[in-house]
Amino acid sequence: MFKKPKKDIFFRTFEEMADTIVEAAEYFAKGVTDLSDVETFVKRMKDYEGQCDQYTHTILSELNKVFMTPIEREDIMALTTSLDDVMDGLEATSTRFLMYHIKEKDDHITAFADILVRSAHQIKSAINLLTVKKLLPIREHNIAIHGLENEGDDLLRISVTQLFANVTDPIELIKRKEVYERLEQTTDCCEDVANTLETIVMRNS
Repeated sequence: MFKKPKKDIFFRTFEEMADTIVEAAEYFAKGVTDLSDVETFVKRMKDYEGQCDQYTHTILSELNKVFMTPIEREDIMALTTSLDDVMDGLEATSTRFLMYHIKEKDDHITAFADILVRSAHQIKSAINLLTVKKLLPIREHNIAIHGLENEGDDLLRISVTQLFANVTDPIELIKRKEVYERLEQTTDCCEDVANTLETIVMRNS
């Protein structure tokens, strides 16, 4: 019986990182709609972040061991860092709900979470194409991620404008504004993944 060749350790770990980012983004999106148990929400997000750190460690360890890599070493490093940054952004935002005692649902935050879920799925699809060396179709997902980052920019402008128009408590204003900005920065991290993937496509096509 024909056995499929074992996938390269780097590609396999990239897929695991992308899967974890999708799981974390979906859990984050669900969590921000019900903040009745913020402690559990934050702990679970920390677990996802720790999982991604383990994948990063695996990749760095393998880079020190092997001579031949499936793509350029600097591209492996850049992709690892950009994927980890997405996870770090989600986890860092989740901790703000605990630190700032945010327990009320916020429509702008849920809208940001939706953008991040869609971005995570685009990243996963692009990584899956990378690991089977189907490089040119990755560009379709990169374009989608750029579009989602633009949605994040627009949402930040809208959310901050409405925040200053409707919230009079300066402490509440500062807390919400930082959460919005951290979420928008995480969409930037998703775009960094797309930019790194585009570099890989260009170098290897």
